Parts: sequence; C-alpha cells; structure tokens
Amino acid sequence: MSVRRLAEEQFQPAGFSFNAENAVWADATIRKYPEGRQQSAVIPLLMRAQEQDGWVTKAAIEFVAEKLDMPYIRVLEVATFYTQFQLRPIGTRAHIQVCGTTPCMLRGAEDLIKVCKSKIHHDPFELNESGTLSWEEVECQGACVNAPMIMIFKDSYEDLTPTQLEHIIDRFDAGKGSDIKPGPQIDRVFSAAAGGPTALIEPIEPIRFQDSPAAQVEAAPAPAVTASVPPANAAKPVTDAPETDAKLKTPATDKKAAAENIKVKGDNADTARSEKPSLEDKNRPAGIEKPDAVDDLKMISGVGPKIEATLNGLGIYKFEQISKWKKAEREWVDGYLKFSGRIERDDWVKQAKALAKGGEAEYIKVFGKKPR
Repeated sequence: MSVRRLAEEQFQPAGFSFNAENAVWADATIRKYPEGRQQSAVIPLLMRAQEQDGWVTKAAIEFVAEKLDMPYIRVLEVATFYTQFQLRPIGTRAHIQVCGTTPCMLRGAEDLIKVCKSKIHHDPFELNESGTLSWEEVECQGACVNAPMIMIFKDSYEDLTPTQLEHIIDRFDAGKGSDIKPGPQIDRVFSAAAGGPTALIEPIEPIRFQDSPAAQVEAAPAPAVTASVPPANAAKPVTDAPETDAKLKTPATDKKAAAENIKVKGDNADTARSEKPSLEDKNRPAGIEKPDAVDDLKMISGVGPKIEATLNGLGIYKFEQISKWKKAEREWVDGYLKFSGRIERDDWVKQAKALAKGGEAEYIKVFGKKPR
C-alpha cells in the first residue's frame, strides 16, 4: 500500500461545485440524516464528487467540508483513508484495483500485478499513454473465497487468471467494458463451491425419534369403531360435540362446527384444539379504568403493539399490575393470548417489577441491557 496524499498542485483545479443534477441530489441526501447529524453524509458526497470529476480534488474536499460545516482536516482524513477515493487523475475508461491481501496473494495476485505493469504502466496510479487506464494495489476487497480478484470502479471481477485479466483490460481500453460480466470468471455462482455442490446433494429423510410426538401419532393404531347400545338407565355422557346420526359417522348438524369442537382422546390429546379461557374466569387478572398516564407496556420483552392493545382491552395499563400477577393469573393471560408459556419464558413479572420500580434505569440494572 502506498501513502495516500493529494495530487500535486499542477493537477488540482481552481475550484469545484456540483452540477445542477448533483446539487439537488446532495441536498436530498443531506436531508436524510437527523438534525445535527448531517456530517454523516460526507462519504456519499465525496463519492458523488468523484463520479462527477473522475477523482477527488482538493477543491472538492474543501467544498464538501464547507457544505457540511466540517473542519477541512476531517474531510481530508476520510478521503485519504478509504481507497475507494482516488486522489489524483485516473484512467478515464478503467482504474484497476488489484487486491493484494494474503488470500489473493496466495492465489496469484502477483501475476495480476505483473499484467497491469506490462499492459498499463510500470508504476501504480500512472496513466497509460492514451490516459484511459491506470491501476493500483489495494487491501482486502471482501471476496476472499473468489481470490484473486480486482475491482474496476464499482464492479468486481473474481477467480482471475493473468490471461483473463489481459482480456478484461483490452475490452475496457477499447471502450467495451460492458461486454465483461462482473463477478466470478469461472463456473461458480457468487461465492458457492466452484463446479457446484459436492456434499448433501442427496435428499435426506427426516429423523423421527421413537419417543417423539410425531412418531407416537404415526405408530398409534387407529381406534376401532364399534356400535354399542348403552343400558336404558345409563347416564347420558357429557360432550361438547353435537348429536350424531344413527350411523355414527358424521354429525347430524353442522359438520364443520362439529369437526372443530371434537375432543381428541388418547396419546395425541395434546394436539386438541385449545379454546380461550372465559373472561368470567376467576383467575382473570383484575383490570382498572384507563388512567391519565399509562405505562408503555411495549418496553416488556414479548409485548408488541398488538399485544399491548389486547392487554389494555383487559384493563391492564400499568407495569405494577403485571408485577403482581400470581401463577394462576399468568396462566390465564398466557392462555388468552395463546402464548404457550411465553409469559414465563420471558419473565414478564420480573421485567414489570423492574420497570415499575425505576423505569429504564432499574431495568438496565437488573437485566444489564435496555428494554426493547
């Protein structure tokens, strides 16, 4: 890597300003950032300046610093740190950045650099005779699996050989760089294995353990259906299902409703359709009238806007209410929300106690992080 300095004064233009289109774009880009954070637009503005002039001039750095109300030295630090910014005139048709970090070097980056020296110029950043091409060596470009690689402006070209790079340079020098497809130059999909997958290519049957619910359901024999006549004095069984016809096959009333309410017996009883607990249940937590100041229940992990609205509908508005829920009350709410134990797993009560006691500060003290 070479020391990154601004180009000599003889190359520097007298001034810089965005053209009309880029000026509109720059103002719109700056407005994307919150008040007081507009200086975060420094990188996009420098990139747009480079795209307009071909490289980042001293005048462009000064212009961006003034536009973002930044010290000149801070913008200079950004421009000289990132190798994406060119600090002197480069090839008008291609500036080739050869990755020279360890993976690429082990895979032939030195040979790519030799090609650049022979076809463009012996020294980096120097233009070829026609001023259309230049090159440099840079640090990791983030495609180590596809080493060796180069970048030309915003596109990367990977899995290169010296012969392929020679062809790429010739096409760009002829003004036909669009003929070259960016990405891997071999039979590879992005960073997938070259030549296609070699493992896990056969379909795998899912493993079913003997004691798993699925295995039990599959192994359980279908219950035999037999017709029987109860004694005349037998008590009528209690059931939620509607009356059935004499053939004992389908409900005599609404078949769909009966199917939804049928109770599953035997080993797969856990799969039975669950119903919401009654609002009249004694275990329902006591609600209150909506107070003038309600707590933001969404600060509790596991509570989103929809769940918060449901809790408010039950008269739950304060952390203190949740912090006092007993086991039966937690189970009622868990069933009402169909959470399958989530209230216990997320420990709503402990969270609510911390928030009720000291808000966010107490929450951080107890849990070591901010509430969501």
